[in-house]
Amino acid sequence: MLKHAVHVRRASFTAALPSSSKLTIGIRRENPSRIWERRCPLTPDAVESLVHEQNVDVLIQDCDRRVFPIDQFVKAGARVHPNLDPAHIVLGIKEPPLNELITSPILPSRGAGFGSRAPRTHLMFSHTTKGQPYNMELLSRFLSQDPQRDLPSRLIDYELLTRPDGKRTVAFGWFAGVAGALESLSALAHAHLERGVASPFLHTPRPHTHIALSSLRAALRGIGEEITKDGTPKTLGPFVIGVTGNGNVSQGALSILGELPIVKVRVQDLPALVSNPDPDLHKIYLVHASPPEYLSRTDGGQYERTHYYENPSLYKSDFATKVAPYLTLFINGVGWLPGFPRLMTNAALTTALSCAAEVGPARFGTIGDISCDIEGGLEFMSRSSTISEPFFNHRPPTLPAHLPSVQIMSVDILPSSLSLDASEHFCRVLMPYLKAVIQESRGQPVEQEYAEALKTATVAKDAIKLNGTPKKKKVLMLGSGMVAGPAVQELCKRSDVELVVRNSRTEAEDLIRGLSNASARLMDVEDQENVSQLIEGADVVISLLPVPFHPSIAELCIKHGKHMVTASYISPAMRDLHERAQSANIVLLNEIGLDPGIDHCSALALLRQLRKENKRVLSFSVLLRRWSPRGVLNAALNGARFKLHGEVMEIPGEHILKNHFPDVPISNVLKLEGIANRDSLPYAATYGLGQLDDLQTVLRGTLRYPGFANLVHAFKSIGLLDADPSTHILPQSWSDLTRLALETRMGDKIPSDTPSLTSALSHVVPEQDHRARVLEALQWFGIAPSATPHDVGMPPRPSEPHAPIDLLTAVLAHKLRYAPGERDLVVLSHEIVAQPASGTGTDGTEVYTSSLVSYGTANASAMSRCVGLPVAFATLAVLDGKMVGRGVQGPMEETLYRAVLDGLEGVGLQMKESMRKGSGMEAGLSAGLRSTGLLS
Repeated sequence: MLKHAVHVRRASFTAALPSSSKLTIGIRRENPSRIWERRCPLTPDAVESLVHEQNVDVLIQDCDRRVFPIDQFVKAGARVHPNLDPAHIVLGIKEPPLNELITSPILPSRGAGFGSRAPRTHLMFSHTTKGQPYNMELLSRFLSQDPQRDLPSRLIDYELLTRPDGKRTVAFGWFAGVAGALESLSALAHAHLERGVASPFLHTPRPHTHIALSSLRAALRGIGEEITKDGTPKTLGPFVIGVTGNGNVSQGALSILGELPIVKVRVQDLPALVSNPDPDLHKIYLVHASPPEYLSRTDGGQYERTHYYENPSLYKSDFATKVAPYLTLFINGVGWLPGFPRLMTNAALTTALSCAAEVGPARFGTIGDISCDIEGGLEFMSRSSTISEPFFNHRPPTLPAHLPSVQIMSVDILPSSLSLDASEHFCRVLMPYLKAVIQESRGQPVEQEYAEALKTATVAKDAIKLNGTPKKKKVLMLGSGMVAGPAVQELCKRSDVELVVRNSRTEAEDLIRGLSNASARLMDVEDQENVSQLIEGADVVISLLPVPFHPSIAELCIKHGKHMVTASYISPAMRDLHERAQSANIVLLNEIGLDPGIDHCSALALLRQLRKENKRVLSFSVLLRRWSPRGVLNAALNGARFKLHGEVMEIPGEHILKNHFPDVPISNVLKLEGIANRDSLPYAATYGLGQLDDLQTVLRGTLRYPGFANLVHAFKSIGLLDADPSTHILPQSWSDLTRLALETRMGDKIPSDTPSLTSALSHVVPEQDHRARVLEALQWFGIAPSATPHDVGMPPRPSEPHAPIDLLTAVLAHKLRYAPGERDLVVLSHEIVAQPASGTGTDGTEVYTSSLVSYGTANASAMSRCVGLPVAFATLAVLDGKMVGRGVQGPMEETLYRAVLDGLEGVGLQMKESMRKGSGMEAGLSAGLRSTGLLS
C-alpha cells in the first residue's frame, strides 16, 4: 500500500524565490461536474491580506457557483486567470480533473526572480493518501517526473495537516455532522409524511437554503420550541435519535441537535422508554451509543479499547438488537476499516427491522449515514446521494419481502451545503500553513510547528512519495499518588497516546506494569531544569503533585506552550496566571476530579437541561461524602457562607462543626449528617442560577456519618487540629499526643495518667457523656493513655516536632486504612428545586436530583476512580481539541463536561437522575441548624 511508503527525502522545498520577489498564488475552481461544490479555500478578506501584507499576487479562476462572488476577490486584489499557469502555489478544495491539473514547472518568463524554472506546490484533499485506486493516476502525475530534469510539483494534502499532538487541523468533519443531522431530520419528516403523519420536523431547514449556520440554529430552535409546547405526534411514540461516533462528525451532529429539547438516555434505557405507554412527547430522546454498549467479545470477555484494535476479529456488533430497533432516526458518524466488525451487516438489517416491527410503529425506518462509507460499516449502504436528491429508499436483495425498505441519507458532500461557514472556518485554520508555505518558497525561516506539519502533510515532493504518519500524543503525568491508577489505565487504552509517569517514589513503576504505551521514572520535583525538559516534550501535562506545586508547573507549561490538567481547586496563585496562559494559547484546566469536578459536570448538565425546558431554579444544593484524612481535617478549619431557606448565613471556622446539619435525607439506606463547605454563594454566578435574591437556597456541603461533627469538634477543642508552627510537639509515645496538644492549648502541664487527662478534658469538653465518648475514641486511636501497650499497631513516630494536625493525620491514615475485603464509598448528590419560568410562589415546584454512589473495587478505591477517571477523560478531551477556552479554566464548557460525563458513564460511574413534585430538603436542613443553636 502507498500509505506505507518510506520517508526518503528530508530536504526543504527544491527551489526558492528571493525574499524580494513576487510569489503567485492561484485559487482553482472546483470540478465542474460537482455542481454543489461551492466551497472556497480562501475568503476575499484573506486574499486582501495576502496581497497587501504578504506581498503576493493572487490569481483566481472564474466560477459563478463559488460561495463568494468573483467581484469580491477582484476588489480584494486578485486577478482573474483562465488556467493559473503562472501560479507557484495552487489551492483548491478537492482534487481537480486531470485535464486541468498543471504539474509542469513555471517558465522563467512567468516566474520572474527565479532566473530559471520554478516548481509548483498544490494543496488539496487529494484522496490519495490511503491508496485510493480511483486517484492513483492523479498521484502518478506528481511521481512520474524526473526530479533532475522536470522540477516536479509538491503535493500537500489537507487531511494530513495536524498539530504536534496529531489532531487534524484543516477539516470539514464538524460541518458534515451539522449538515448531515439536518438532512437526516428532513428525510425523516418526508418518511413520516408518507406514513400519513406530519411531524414538526417537516419544517426542518435544509442546510443550503440558509446563508449562515446561525440562521439554521435559530430555525431548528424554533422547531424545538414547538415540540416543547405541542409535543411530537403520539402515533410515532417517543422520538428517539441515535448517534454513533466520537469524532468531529458526531460532535457537529450533537451540536446542532442541541437546539432541540434533548433528553439524553442510555442504551439500556431504550426498551423501557419505548414501551412506556405514557411517554413525555414534549422531549426528543438522544442516545449517543458508544462501542462498549454495542460491541461484545465472541470469547465472552469484556470490551477493552486497546484489545479491540489489536484483536478486532474477536468482537461482534450487537447494534441491530440493542440499539437500532428502538430508534426513530439513526445518525451514523462512525467510520469502518476492513478487518473490523461492521456496525450492521445485511443480515443484521433484517434482524433490526424484524425487532423494530415488534417494538412499535415508525422504528428504524430512516438512516442518516454521515460517514458515507459505501458498503462499509453499514454493509447495506450501497451508494452515496446528492444534495439534489439527498435520500433514497433501499432494500438489499437479502431483505425478506415482508419487511419494509429503509430510507437512507448518504450525501457525500455535506459541508458544501454550509459553504459560507465551512469556507470561513477552513480559510481561518488554513492560513497559518499557507503563510508557512510562502515563507518556505521564499527561503525564509518557518516556525518549527508549521514546518513539521507541512513535511508530514506532503504526499509527494521531488517525485518521491512521502509517509504522513502522525506521531503519538504524549501525556506527562507528574506525581502518581492514590488516585493515579485508574487515570493511567484509562489513558493507556488509547493506542494513539503515549504516557510518561514521573514521580519521586517507586510506585510509578507499579502503575504502568503491563502497559506498552507507558513509561515511568523517578523524578525530583525540585529539579526545575529536568521538569522543564519533561514538560517541553509533552502535549498535555497532568499534575497530581501536592497543591503548592501546581503554580510552578503551570508556569513551565506557559513557557513551553503546553496544556495542563489538575483536579485541584483554582488557587489565587493559579488564577493570577490566567492572562499569561491565554496569551500562550493554552488551557490550565483545574477542578476536574470529584469535588471539585464531577460535581461541576453533573450540575452544569442538569442545569442546561432545565434551561432548555424553560424552568427557573429556586434552590441548588450539592452534598458529597469522600475520605482523605488531611482533607477532612482541613475542612473542619474552614468557615462557610451559604443561603438556606431564604436566609444568607455565615459560620466561622471555629463553629463549623458545632453548627452542622444533623440529618441530610438523601439516602434511604445511609444515615448521614452534613457540614457546610466554604463559600457557596459565588456558585450562583458560576452556574448561572440567576440573582441571589431570587434564590431560596445555594448550598455546597460535605457528608459524614452521624457523630462525626461532634467528635471532630472535640478534637479541635483539644488542639489536635492546630497547624501553627508555635504548636509543634514531639510525643515520646503516640499515647502522649492528646496530652501534649491539650497542654499547648491550655498552657499548663498535665500528668500522663488517664484521670489527669480526663480532668483536663473537662475544660474543653464539659458534657460528661460526650467527654466519655471522646476519650474512648482517643484511646481507640492510640493517642491517649489506655490499657493497650504503647504504640502497638501504630505508625512509626516522627523524629522531629510536627503540628498536631499533621500527627493526627498520620494516625488516621494508619488506623483507618482499609483492611483486605473492605472498600470505600463515595456519595455525591445534587438537589435542584425548579418551577416553570412563569410560575410564582411554590406553584408547580419540582425537585430534581442527580446522584452518584460508588463503592471501591478489588482493583481501585472509589475515591481513586472518581478523581482519576475525570482527570483522564478531561485530558483526552483536551488532547482531542474538544476544549475551546484558554487560560485558567474549570470544566465549564459543554463539550468538555459532556465528554467527562460520557466517559464516566462508559465505566459505570453515571449520575442517576430523578424528578418528583413537591419541596426539597432545605426546610429540614434549616430545622437541623436551628437545633444546633445557629438559628433562633
